[in-house]
Amino acid sequence: MAIQTTKTTTRLRRLLRSTAAVLLGFIVIVSLSVGTDQALHMLNVYPPLGLPLSDALLLVALAYRIVYGVAGCYIAAWLAPDRPMQHALALGVLGLFLSTAGTVAMWGVGPAWYSLAVIAIAIPCAWAGGVLHRASHAGR
Repeated sequence: MAIQTTKTTTRLRRLLRSTAAVLLGFIVIVSLSVGTDQALHMLNVYPPLGLPLSDALLLVALAYRIVYGVAGCYIAAWLAPDRPMQHALALGVLGLFLSTAGTVAMWGVGPAWYSLAVIAIAIPCAWAGGVLHRASHAGR
């Protein structure tokens, strides 16, 4: 009976660590994205809240979202108890789902190309974060 309890406890700890790894990666992405958005509004690079961004400024936002997406997925892989690439990709799937939901909910509010681009970058960023983690931990 003690062996079964130990196995159950070990599985629960791995599940909690896996969940925490993906959640923390997500928090990093959202915090950096929202923080950068706010900083650029405060610095008057972006127009005041409520006014639309130009296509050029949306490209800037997309660029840093790509960087932050890769970084967050790298963090998910780094914190994962095992199978780091799967954790990075799990965060990518979460991002894909949330981006799609946001696009559906906000369709017509901004340019469609930007919303579709945010959806399109979710999985490639996750893969890149996982590959970056693998490369930085090769031979260890």
